[in-house]
Amino acid sequence: MNISFKDKVALVTGGASGIGFAAAKAFAEAGASVALADINESAALKASKELESLGYKVLAIKCDVTNEMEVKAMVEKTVAVYGRLDVAYNNAGMHVPVAETADALSEDFDKAIAINLKGIWSCMKYELQQMRKQGSGAIVNCSSQSGLVGTANLGAYTAAKHGVVGLTKASALEYVSRGIRINCICPGTTETPMVANAVADRPEHMDAIISAIPQGRMGKAEEIASAVLWLCSEGAGFMIGQAVTPDGGYTIK
Repeated sequence: MNISFKDKVALVTGGASGIGFAAAKAFAEAGASVALADINESAALKASKELESLGYKVLAIKCDVTNEMEVKAMVEKTVAVYGRLDVAYNNAGMHVPVAETADALSEDFDKAIAINLKGIWSCMKYELQQMRKQGSGAIVNCSSQSGLVGTANLGAYTAAKHGVVGLTKASALEYVSRGIRINCICPGTTETPMVANAVADRPEHMDAIISAIPQGRMGKAEEIASAVLWLCSEGAGFMIGQAVTPDGGYTIK
């Protein structure tokens, strides 16, 4: 299948590294003009320059998804520069410290919900306002395999990612009749800086993580990005409110 986003505009949050950068690059390779947003402005600029050096059209935007006004400005800047918004991948997220529920800190729970769930809600709110005007668009939200199954000692993260799946389904029903498709992706453990940082102080956990994956390896960011692009493409035109799960078989056990 030849997936093309020629003359389309794509917005990717958390786009400076990991799955977000892989998705931004894949959209650009497929012909899209890309708005690459990240809370780390210098990282966003570095990532955008890397893609620009390859001949792609990329706009770097600094955005903290917990700040609704920054999210609003992110979408407005994308539209001001490119004229429209066709697809969005709401990827920005964070991990949380591993802890039993009885020992977890309330501030960690609040931060996980603020970034991983409310941040996606805020992005969707302003993306949908623009897409509603256009009468078309596609959105993919980033959940996790932890949005489908329980993950012990990651209660706040699991709760937020389950919330993303529910938010995706509810919103998909609201906008399907208006030409806007909304789905989510639930990646398994993937080779990203976030995963590396999460196990940096407990390297022995990596063997346990990999042994729990039936395929025997972590996913690659490019593999997740390819699924995102398909969900945003015309080839996935009958996909509404679905949770697509590239996880090496983890959730089917």
